[in-house]
Amino acid sequence: MAGFRSLARQVRDPRSDLALRRYSLRKCLERFAPYGHRATWDHLCVRHGIGPEDRSPDPARLMRALDELEAARAVWLGYETGFAERRRREKHDGLRRPGAFDDWHRRTWGGNGVARCEDPAVHPSRPLAEVLGRLIAALESDPGTTCPVCAGADLRWLHEPWSGPVCTDCGIVVPQPVLTPATLARARNAGRRDLASAA
Repeated sequence: MAGFRSLARQVRDPRSDLALRRYSLRKCLERFAPYGHRATWDHLCVRHGIGPEDRSPDPARLMRALDELEAARAVWLGYETGFAERRRREKHDGLRRPGAFDDWHRRTWGGNGVARCEDPAVHPSRPLAEVLGRLIAALESDPGTTCPVCAGADLRWLHEPWSGPVCTDCGIVVPQPVLTPATLARARNAGRRDLASAA
């Protein structure tokens, strides 16, 4: 099975058929898809003017989409490196079991679904690397009361209990560790009201 870098080389290869280059970009999303596979593909298509079903997209647009994905992956790999170093220090100091804060990291192993979007057609419009940078900065600071990506305050918990609060402005499932307990409770209550009114 080809890795991300090998697939990226296939996307860049000007001698390859455009359909194969597009296919290789889609396969890259099996290795790294911050919003989830479908939402990340939709995001790249919208931002770079690629038809989602176009089998022969403009090579320049394909390259810009790959560049954006690689920039975001670099941000994520930097975070992963820092996380691994912190865990080594904690283990050295006797803390063998990761804390509850690290549950989010375990669920997003490899960068898939880091900023999962509940609806694949609703996702942040900013570049992926900027979105991940904001999310990581929020994880490394005190919990807040708004979405760390777009500063939206309308958060609703749509699924119990595994998911988390969804930002109705940008569409991401906001990681629980970046929000205060009171904000999480408000999001949970808003989601329950929505479910009750829909029933």
